[in-house]
Amino acid sequence: MPTAAYHLTLPDRRTTSVVFASPHSGRAYSNAFLHRIALDERSVRSSEDAFVDQIFASAPQAGAPLICAGTPRAYVDLNRSDEELDPALIEGVARQAHNPRIASGLGVIPRVVANGRAIYSGKLSLIEARNRIDTVWRPYHAALQAALDEAHMMFGEAILVDCHSMPHEAMDSVAQRGLRRPEIVLGDRFGASADAAVVDRIEAAFIRAGLVVTRNTPFAGAYITQTYGRPGRRRHAVQVEIDRALYMDERLVRPNRNFERFLDLMRGVVQEITEIGRAEAMPLAAE
Repeated sequence: MPTAAYHLTLPDRRTTSVVFASPHSGRAYSNAFLHRIALDERSVRSSEDAFVDQIFASAPQAGAPLICAGTPRAYVDLNRSDEELDPALIEGVARQAHNPRIASGLGVIPRVVANGRAIYSGKLSLIEARNRIDTVWRPYHAALQAALDEAHMMFGEAILVDCHSMPHEAMDSVAQRGLRRPEIVLGDRFGASADAAVVDRIEAAFIRAGLVVTRNTPFAGAYITQTYGRPGRRRHAVQVEIDRALYMDERLVRPNRNFERFLDLMRGVVQEITEIGRAEAMPLAAE
């Protein structure tokens, strides 16, 4: 797929240890890819975190780097290990111990999109799969690691905010129990990927914006939070899932009438999150 693996936007002056990343908002679907798959463009976009890069676009103005995927999740899933290869899709891959993500078709090269719809009508070669990993997955993660290393070097701490969106229906079970439907799910792998003080302050930023927040259910964080979250080393990673219905028409994959209002709301949230990583805030964030 002839497109950039990622887009990195740097602030004029870096003033915070926070790094924002959006690994699933890539939407550069090449004609070659679209002609090869068994789905139309709207269907294949159902697994995309559409517009999440725009939602967090104010990060550089707030002093934080923003790294976003260039290629779509249906092509390479950047929130998976490069070893999570699906033998049901990729020729020559040996079956391994049970992995629920691979079993459901959501390995590093996805086999399905939302609702289990198959992306391809046949298999891919191992050479092609490895090429996708080498040209997309590795450059993205190298850039992300470099941004976090620089934050740690400059501020003595790195805070990764891993930005995602979730289908509105993901919280149907909560609403059916008569509880308030969460609009934001924060994932810190139940405390393993970030210090509680960091997560508390991220949660408070969303709550002050009037949003309903929960933690770790049903999304506790995947490969990225597991890999980059080392709170004992003052490296924190928090996954943020946002209800898509707040800003987009999920069926048509386009902004809804609340889109601009939500972007304005999120500018305030992003600004508040970056405050966690200011030099004067470091002692609190590390407690």
